[in-house]
Amino acid sequence: MHTLLSTPKRDGYRMPGEFEYHDGCWMIWPERTDNWRYGAKPAQHAFVNVAVAISKFEPVTMVVSPAQYDNARHMLPEDIRVVEMVTDDSWMRDVGPTFVVNDQTGEVRGVDWTFNSWGGLVDGLYFPWFNDDHVAQKVCEMEGKDRYRLNNFVLEGGSIHVDGDGTVITTEECLLSPGRNPHLSKKEIEDTLKEYLHADKVIWLKRGIYLDETNGHVDNICNYVRPGEVVLAWTDDETDPQYEISKECYEILSKETDAKGRKLKIHKLYVPSPILITKEESEGVDSVDGTLPRVEGDRLAASYANYYTANGGVIIPLFNDANDEKALALFRELYPEREVVGVYAREILLGGGNIHCITQQQPMAIPAVKPLELVGAR
Repeated sequence: MHTLLSTPKRDGYRMPGEFEYHDGCWMIWPERTDNWRYGAKPAQHAFVNVAVAISKFEPVTMVVSPAQYDNARHMLPEDIRVVEMVTDDSWMRDVGPTFVVNDQTGEVRGVDWTFNSWGGLVDGLYFPWFNDDHVAQKVCEMEGKDRYRLNNFVLEGGSIHVDGDGTVITTEECLLSPGRNPHLSKKEIEDTLKEYLHADKVIWLKRGIYLDETNGHVDNICNYVRPGEVVLAWTDDETDPQYEISKECYEILSKETDAKGRKLKIHKLYVPSPILITKEESEGVDSVDGTLPRVEGDRLAASYANYYTANGGVIIPLFNDANDEKALALFRELYPEREVVGVYAREILLGGGNIHCITQQQPMAIPAVKPLELVGAR
């Protein structure tokens, strides 16, 4: 494995859309008791449910600390690979490598962004975060993949979505936040995204989901179904602060074209009713200085847009809400070639994210074969 001094764009590598074919999926086992309630036991069961759902469609690797190895190995089915690694928390989307592929050679490499806990010493969510910043390198080493390391550019995987065809969607709320890359201009940040994702256009939304503690990651409000087509988290309730945010995003997306000049087809994906932390949930979390407290009555950033697209399936979060069925029906309509699987995800949401946040796809580059022709293959 080598650390490369060039860039993916120069070398002919691109970040594929998540709907393209995967070699597998990576996750990290939860155990941090100042974020996950009751010793992380309820969260561990939720992570198992997600891992099992994804493993029906593609191989899953669970990263686990040495202290939790026996427990995780016992709780997970044998067909899920378990590997030891020390981490600070369990958000593989944000700390793992962003994989890029070369469609001519069939090779895969990793992009290793700097991770600083969603804002570093400005507004980061925990300290220290150095173990998490090593995860991308360790995953690349395990897989024998060369990597591009950016020592002076902070980015989390949940802050970007790509269509695999030259377009990136992100939010100003996140990428222009003072805790990320304050030394860079918007254009410099955009140029870096284009160079390391091999993109030609960046579409900037203003904000993400209301009260998202990651400074508005795009993966909680918008996602690509396929090139030229997106889902957008939505509410019709004009008294909900989310309404103004979603309406603003809709107007931006409606006026934009992608890198290929396509107008975007936008599907409104209704959010669940506001989900508030209960007294029991708030009391189950260890109180530690320097980490974000979980307070009774706080609203959680719940959205169905935070889902994972697997080879032959779509794994979406459910909340025991009236809009669960509406979300499932829309996904079945949008993904007729895949099986739609819902997983109850309140425990993941209580930790500050959801199914997309705890997963990271490892794509496969297959020369001269269209991705959707391989849906469902293992």
